[in-house]
Amino acid sequence: MENIGTYFSRQRELVAMELEEERQAYRRSLERRMGTFGNTIHEPAFRYPVSLGTSGRNALNQLTVDLRFEVLEDEAELDFEPGHPVTLFYLNDSGTREVPHQCHVERVGDGWMTLSVPSQVAIQSLRALADRHLLGMQLGVDNTSFRVMSESLAAAEQREEERFVRLRDVLLGRAQPAFRQLPRLSYPWLNSSQQAAIQKAVECQEVCIIHGPPGTGKTTTLVEAIIETLQRETQVLVCAPSNAAVDWISEQLMRRSIHVLRVGNPLRMSDEMLDCSYERRYSAHPDYHELWNIRKALREGSKGEQAHRMRNRQTELEIKINADLFEQARVVSCTLIGSAYRIMGRRRFSTLFIDEAAQALEPACWAAILRADRVVMGGDHQQLPPTVKSLEAAKGGLARTLMEKVVALHPRCVSLLTTQYRMNEDIMAFPSRWFYHGRLQSAPEAAHRQVSPLDTPLTWIDTSEYSEDSENSDHSEKRTHTGSLTNAQEARLLIHVLRDYIDMLSPQKIESERIDFGIITPYRGQARLIRRLLKMQHYFRRLRRHITVGTVDGFQGQERDVILISLVRDNAEGHIGFLRDLRRMNVAMTRARMKLIIVGNAQTLNRHRFYRELADHFRQLGDFIELQPDSPQSA
Repeated sequence: MENIGTYFSRQRELVAMELEEERQAYRRSLERRMGTFGNTIHEPAFRYPVSLGTSGRNALNQLTVDLRFEVLEDEAELDFEPGHPVTLFYLNDSGTREVPHQCHVERVGDGWMTLSVPSQVAIQSLRALADRHLLGMQLGVDNTSFRVMSESLAAAEQREEERFVRLRDVLLGRAQPAFRQLPRLSYPWLNSSQQAAIQKAVECQEVCIIHGPPGTGKTTTLVEAIIETLQRETQVLVCAPSNAAVDWISEQLMRRSIHVLRVGNPLRMSDEMLDCSYERRYSAHPDYHELWNIRKALREGSKGEQAHRMRNRQTELEIKINADLFEQARVVSCTLIGSAYRIMGRRRFSTLFIDEAAQALEPACWAAILRADRVVMGGDHQQLPPTVKSLEAAKGGLARTLMEKVVALHPRCVSLLTTQYRMNEDIMAFPSRWFYHGRLQSAPEAAHRQVSPLDTPLTWIDTSEYSEDSENSDHSEKRTHTGSLTNAQEARLLIHVLRDYIDMLSPQKIESERIDFGIITPYRGQARLIRRLLKMQHYFRRLRRHITVGTVDGFQGQERDVILISLVRDNAEGHIGFLRDLRRMNVAMTRARMKLIIVGNAQTLNRHRFYRELADHFRQLGDFIELQPDSPQSA
């Protein structure tokens, strides 16, 4: 068995690899574009030029400045999200120069962005530069996350408290988990697998997993497990890898009248969560007015003994307010990285809940685990994994999550939720068989749901024959300048299929019954192309609010009545790229409630067993349409 020191040292090496890849990618990105300045550049993590707008202050009294930029008709999905670091730069005679002020995204809109800036001097500097040069912006590297992960791994290796050592040994497979026996819990409004998961969550002494396949009510179950735990403990820590996931589960807890203290950068929180944010509750504390007056007096130059007394009182109030906020909370929620924030102090929690644990890097998990005696993880390791940009780090094990390791090491710690409430049973059947050992079953209210009784839940439009016979160069896949892939003919075909399907249902039915559509593709370039084609057709204008186009990653956690998937890959060699990551197809297919339409070249894909069997599933339970060169749909 691997030595503890060796294990954590290796994890730190993987984190360092990933950070270096982030830095190298940033440098490569900037260097690649240096020769193109003078032209407008639109990319997900890059904009040039941008213009400065008005400046002001946000709700937390932080300085902000607005940026404006051109938006193309086929605009890419932006990688800029609230809280992300941004580097501004300009071009002069000696080359590209970065603006030496750290900015962060506050809000993003259609052709505009608001940045938080560190000082009035920074705003003045930006305005002076904008008067002489064109400015650009690029997504920066978040060094803080990597530092927290590295420090947390070192602390996890060195900590010697008996309770933590026991938890660490179980998580790493050096000891077996233990369970206590409690009276059988009853939740009549939940199904049997959900009830069993909650029972195991409160009985585990070190770790348990709530494995929630698509549509099985994983968040509902996790919320009930948290509430049940709060019957036995005064406070729990709830974490997730992303701010969106933290906000979502926090909102569900608040709806159950649980007092939540949301810790983290308010710029990254949803509007609904700001009222329970640490900052907002801090400023609403009864003692804050006195603290504010002391700070104001000190800023204005109080000196001598009076200033000394005021600083002592300031420290006393800060400690008191901080302690009050945490003592009043039943749930403290934050991202995994946010659990290392200074305001958390030395707080420990009997139980840590990690939502979306299958998307969390293991080093980030240790930051939160350091504060806990036991861990309950919720997620699905058969859906999207965490993003790892360094191929070397991914191969070294960074892409394998702690949840995956625990599932493999301790099967008895895993509770699989088996009843799904989203999909028609024909849509569900193949993912259930391939990913979940055939254990999923449809709830009665979902099993036979259809958009139309005249329709089947499954349709595959196979472009293989058309591809072989066609001389149309637009038909095969092509790589864009950003490295993504497109397939123009397949995109046009998908739009034609969508229009035919809408005509079959009637636009009136779609609007009156609020039927929604999702168009999913693995490739960002194809998503941009499909959006542009939709905008070009007047037919879809009245239905735009019913149609969403995005990548697989963008659809994680979402669902639609009708899902159309454009697979893009079309080549004689059978190369399918990251379609080999079958978890992506699991996510894409399981977004559909009532109808799943796949458009793609089955011949390119059928060298892989998964896609051969998937095509057979469509032939047996749905429609498998082999598109011919003279088909109207290929026109």
